[in-house]
Amino acid sequence: MKRILLALHITLATLFLHVSLYGQDLTGIWKGYFISDDGSYYKLEFQVAQNKSNAMTGVSYSYLDVRFYGKATMTGRFLKSSSKFLIQEIKTVEVKSTLGGLTCIMNYNFKYSRSGKEEFLDGTYLGMYEKKYTKEEPGEWGNCGGGRVHLRKVTTSDFYIEPFLRNKINNNNKPVTVNQPPIKKDTAKTVTKTPVTKPPVVTKQPVTKPADKPVTKVITPVTKTPDSAKTKIQPVINTNPPVVTPTPAVIKNRSNELVKVLTVNDPNVIVKLYDNGEIDGDTISVYLDKKLVLSAKRLTASPLVVKFTMEEDDDEHELTMVAENLGSIPPNTSLMIVEAGEQRFDVRITSTEQKNAVVKFRYRKSN
Repeated sequence: MKRILLALHITLATLFLHVSLYGQDLTGIWKGYFISDDGSYYKLEFQVAQNKSNAMTGVSYSYLDVRFYGKATMTGRFLKSSSKFLIQEIKTVEVKSTLGGLTCIMNYNFKYSRSGKEEFLDGTYLGMYEKKYTKEEPGEWGNCGGGRVHLRKVTTSDFYIEPFLRNKINNNNKPVTVNQPPIKKDTAKTVTKTPVTKPPVVTKQPVTKPADKPVTKVITPVTKTPDSAKTKIQPVINTNPPVVTPTPAVIKNRSNELVKVLTVNDPNVIVKLYDNGEIDGDTISVYLDKKLVLSAKRLTASPLVVKFTMEEDDDEHELTMVAENLGSIPPNTSLMIVEAGEQRFDVRITSTEQKNAVVKFRYRKSN
């Protein structure tokens, strides 16, 4: 008994240490999906609270549009030494299904990770038939199948925020939006640059004599003066293309959430986009550094491909995924596979008609 109590004490202590190291606990809303071994795709949401003794309790929501919905209570713990987050459903409290069959509870085994302000849970699950629906005794994890799970910490619920979270998540999690600062920078640059290009045109036209000199003679001094007296015009012309690129309305008027920052060590980057889960008609447009590269393309099992080259060390590019519709199963979800030399990254993308998804790329030459 003493050994059991000691082990429990150590587990809780390591959980507290891990949370302290990351600057916040695991309390909050985790949203994503799970895919069963037979390929079925279900949406999944956790609402988790950590109490003063560092034990984890909460509820899970799993759903497949109008055909299935289930809510279960659950408990869990975190293992700092392996960064594993273990969650086990206790029992279902709400079930609505038109599919028939028995009801399962899940045992989840996650690997915790974070990138900047984003936090993720990736792992596997095993299902077990609830005792009230089966005569098997005792139950065994896996008798109701298994599969893969991916969750991301968010601030909004597809249902309603449970009472145990209502006073906790407002300060713990804030959405990562990057649309406002870039908009201000773009507008500031375009306003300061455009007056520079106009004075040479305004001052030269009155000096010329329209009646005596043909238009061709007016053009030749304009092209020659930058080489001698008007040297300041050259840098303006060279920098105008990237600065003057207008921010598309669909990026300016929606929030833009930073999903991932990827550091690549090969200059040639290939991005492949697939429908993430059931192919339900999701359509997206893709912008590279605010320039449209894919327009209203449907996500399928075949990839949409975007290729670009990183010019020099510390070069950065920004890819923005815009949902043109939400398909038959909202929201618009896609799987991004990035290949750069021998590197490979998998990124899950979620976008809506109010929020775009942004992935940033940084180039670091390999030693």
